[in-house]
Amino acid sequence: MRIALAQINFHVGNFSCNLNKMVQAVNDARKQYADLIVFSELSVCGYPPRDLLYSDRFLAQCMDSVHQLAKACTDIGAIVGGPSRNDKSGGKRLYNSAFFLHDGAIQQVCHKGLLPTYDVFNEYRYFEPAKEFNTVVFKGKRIAITVCEDIWNINGLGMYPVNPPDILALQNPDMIINISASPFAWNHRPQRLQILMENAAKYKVPVFSTNLVGGQTDLLFDGASAVCNAKGKLVDVMPAFEESIRMYDIGEVLDHPGIEPHAVPSGPDKYRLMQQALVMGIRDYFGKTGIKKAILGLSGGLDSALTLVLAVDALGKENVWAVLLPGPYSSDHSVTDALQLANNLGVQHITIPIGDVVKSFDKSLEPYFADTNGGIAEENIQARARAVILMGLSNKFGHMLLNTSNKSEAAVGYGTLYGDMCGGLAVIGDVYKTEAYGLARLINEKDEIIPDNTIVKPPSAELKPDQKDTDSLPPYEILDPILFRLLELQQDPSAIIADGFDEQLVRKIARMVFMNEYKRVQSPPILRVSPKCLGIGREMPIEAVNGERSKP
Repeated sequence: MRIALAQINFHVGNFSCNLNKMVQAVNDARKQYADLIVFSELSVCGYPPRDLLYSDRFLAQCMDSVHQLAKACTDIGAIVGGPSRNDKSGGKRLYNSAFFLHDGAIQQVCHKGLLPTYDVFNEYRYFEPAKEFNTVVFKGKRIAITVCEDIWNINGLGMYPVNPPDILALQNPDMIINISASPFAWNHRPQRLQILMENAAKYKVPVFSTNLVGGQTDLLFDGASAVCNAKGKLVDVMPAFEESIRMYDIGEVLDHPGIEPHAVPSGPDKYRLMQQALVMGIRDYFGKTGIKKAILGLSGGLDSALTLVLAVDALGKENVWAVLLPGPYSSDHSVTDALQLANNLGVQHITIPIGDVVKSFDKSLEPYFADTNGGIAEENIQARARAVILMGLSNKFGHMLLNTSNKSEAAVGYGTLYGDMCGGLAVIGDVYKTEAYGLARLINEKDEIIPDNTIVKPPSAELKPDQKDTDSLPPYEILDPILFRLLELQQDPSAIIADGFDEQLVRKIARMVFMNEYKRVQSPPILRVSPKCLGIGREMPIEAVNGERSKP
């Protein structure tokens, strides 16, 4: 049997586009003598459809797409993902299903049994878990069709009472086919491939897995679809971050000696993955929303510089507009660094000083601020003055404002609501400051694109004389490891302190994280590249009493 894995960038709700891509893939696979083509999870409608699944019209369009695709599958089989109705009494009204198509019709429907309801997933909100699992027989081969999470409870070590492949194994399948929509995180791919290898080794059959590729708002999918042989050896991994169709002869897969499994990336490899994911996320967010051009404030600092480079990579220099907004405390080198970067990239750029705007605000507030000491309120006026100008330009010309805040700042609330936190998309909101430096060094690997001075100078918001980030925060090389333990590892402060971190500092940072949740719920969507993003997948109450919150 010859199997085609179709790794395609689907668009939620864009049924005509999704169907056209799948029909084209079927035709391409047929020309390459494939017997069966495999698409990813919920491919007919795009993933994740979320509350669109409550719409009867949406569900009807899903089923219409399945039937239309089936008509293209006369002399070739196909496995495609989509929602299907639960006709039994009781339970949720939908299943997350895999449709097996052949001879121009739906031949069999297999439902997902394990529904993740953690982190970025909320599938039990919509779907009923399958109670029965049956193989599909096609061209003399018995196929165990599974949907994403169904293979992740290997050896029953997960959070589910059943393990679908154990049940399917009783029917003696010749292979496992897994249709998947597994989101990207910089360290996640080795684990995903390991799960595939463990299933192949345990059941002594080859495993074919098609994973979704592309960006869907804040969720990014890297593809990297994969095949394992019956000995549990990795045979092939398809290209990451791009659409691809690849053919596999089952006999060749069985005889393949295997390749080296992927290791958790580090150093430049980690940052290269993050860069590819962020560029794809920007490109797809603009492409799928129909917005053509981006605008951002270019300060001369690292974060806006990094955001600009990523945006230019994603959209092209002709579609990005940089705005310099020097204020009363902006240094000369910040302006010259910003200009140098804009010229290096060849982007359109303008300079609008905010001094007069800030003076106007100060004058309006003077009667009320009289006899008070200057402080954060006055500093925030500068940030909000910049936001007013940027949003004015955005509204006038229809460009999307890109937010340039990093994860370290967002975590501890080192940002101004309705100021530097404005924007339609937070490009590096899931990138710690220390990771931003790593990305910048990668970008400058061959040529100095980001001015070296931008990278080496002490970071500053430049909202008061000689201001440095370290006036309010510990150095990022100290802050970020603590934040990583609080956020990604979800450790309690006491556990972090036990690891040797300063108690007073850990408790201070924990309080800052807890106290600034209200800011983050008002942030733009964040492109997720880590295992635990401050956006999707993290749900924290704003007003709850917390042990760290209540300490003085």
